[in-house]
Amino acid sequence: MKINAHACELHLVNPWRIAGRKGSGTHRTVIVELTEGEEAWAIGEAAPSVLYGESVEGTLDALAQLDAAKLSFRDVAGSMDYLQTVPGIPVAAKCALNVALLDGAAKAQGKLLYDFLGLGFRKNHHITSFSIGIDSPEIIRKKALEAAEYPVLKLKMGDSRDKENFSALRRAAPEKPVRVDGNEGWKTKEEALRMLEWLVAADKNIQFVEQPKRSPLPLFADESCHTFKDIGRCSEFFHGVNVKLVKTGGVSTAYETLRAARKAGLRTMIGCMIETSVLISAAAHLAELADFLDLDGNVLINNDPFQGVTSRNGIMSFATTNERRGLCVSSRG
Repeated sequence: MKINAHACELHLVNPWRIAGRKGSGTHRTVIVELTEGEEAWAIGEAAPSVLYGESVEGTLDALAQLDAAKLSFRDVAGSMDYLQTVPGIPVAAKCALNVALLDGAAKAQGKLLYDFLGLGFRKNHHITSFSIGIDSPEIIRKKALEAAEYPVLKLKMGDSRDKENFSALRRAAPEKPVRVDGNEGWKTKEEALRMLEWLVAADKNIQFVEQPKRSPLPLFADESCHTFKDIGRCSEFFHGVNVKLVKTGGVSTAYETLRAARKAGLRTMIGCMIETSVLISAAAHLAELADFLDLDGNVLINNDPFQGVTSRNGIMSFATTNERRGLCVSSRG
């Protein structure tokens, strides 16, 4: 087995800002390629987040120190066991390797990843929301109009202009279901409750809110839920969880986390960071385990080097992918 990893700079269609973070027009990710023998090739992606103390440089350094001989497409579980013994390895690095290992394992059997996992994938069923970051009310309205093809919108909040921004979104999309993401931007429980009470009084078409604790609206844990180990605690305070590959460390643990959440009676959502079609496609293969999808990280950029799952009119589909095995991802080059 050989590991090849490199940084990839992604250019956003619009500058991206969430609560507590400055806006940015670019985002860096790490692309990982695994080769075994002359023909076996697979791809993965790490989207390191400063929120979790990770960086592109740290991820690349960790990948360079690994013993590639201990990784194999024929033994994904054993390969992940080896990674667990590596001290200080970033979760993002484990995510990229897990995705690539499963891509290679599924390809070796001539299967799409969702079939390799035994999940299947219903056509014309899985709908993703389209996320709108914090900005001025004028820009929020413009972004909502530009997202006309998406049937569900997600608005980032946690700013002094929250009410104005939500109203601006509603002027552009008065009837669409909206998901609200506080991103830990409401600093006290009193502030969070005031905003939640305002939202439920102001609008009757909000699906749920991510991150505060008590609410007249359904609440989903994001930063509070990383893996299946957090499900017990989350079930005490939330109605659902947002599972992201970058938090769980890849498809394998995301699969376990989603199943644990459902067993605990929680609703499930699969989310993302700013990512290429590699990680978005990997996450989409788990769609049958989710009640909601927020997989729009690749449509928020304009230089995606890869093609994979599509989201035309918000509907996730693998029908037009060039690669019909594994992740169903191929290079645009």
